[in-house]
Amino acid sequence: MTDGKTVNVLVVGIGGQGIILLSDILAEAAFESGHDVKKSEIHGLSQRGGSVISHVRWGTKVHSPVIMDGQADFILALEEIEALRNAHVAKPGGMILVNDFRSLPASVVSGAAKCPENIESRLAEYASVEKVPATSIARELGNIRTSNIVLLGALSRHLEIADAFWQAAVKKHVPKKYADLNLKAFARGRAAEQHPSCTVMI
Repeated sequence: MTDGKTVNVLVVGIGGQGIILLSDILAEAAFESGHDVKKSEIHGLSQRGGSVISHVRWGTKVHSPVIMDGQADFILALEEIEALRNAHVAKPGGMILVNDFRSLPASVVSGAAKCPENIESRLAEYASVEKVPATSIARELGNIRTSNIVLLGALSRHLEIADAFWQAAVKKHVPKKYADLNLKAFARGRAAEQHPSCTVMI
């Protein structure tokens, strides 16, 4: 995916899931591997679990930080409904890596709306889908907040960025006392297989 063409990665989720940290580490690793990198974020009601979206683009020369609809090589989704909400940004032949986590909107909890069904098959209408047990792995590691780094590790399998750059980027952007935990989370994500279960938060 890094053969001279611009690589487009859209990172989506809800406030509190570490979307910005994930995208910072991704951008850092791409930059240190010799690419021109552009990044931008859109914050919803992040303190209330609203949508958070980050665009990360890199290549020989990148002029705009924004990924247009139908142009994302990868969508990293830390929450399933956000994956579906942004699936139209994936390009044909792209990939959606989606965490095993769902946060039910207030409208669904109140009964005013129905929860989306068949999310994985609906995502597959836009791109290939890889379901990653990021939240499950993070829980096993003892800190659910590392779900973002687990998902990043899963993405790293599909990118030609040397492991040394990933390691350095993680160490640079997480507090020193949590570096080892996050490096372990990254390694677990890199080795993770697809997983059928889903953690649901109300």
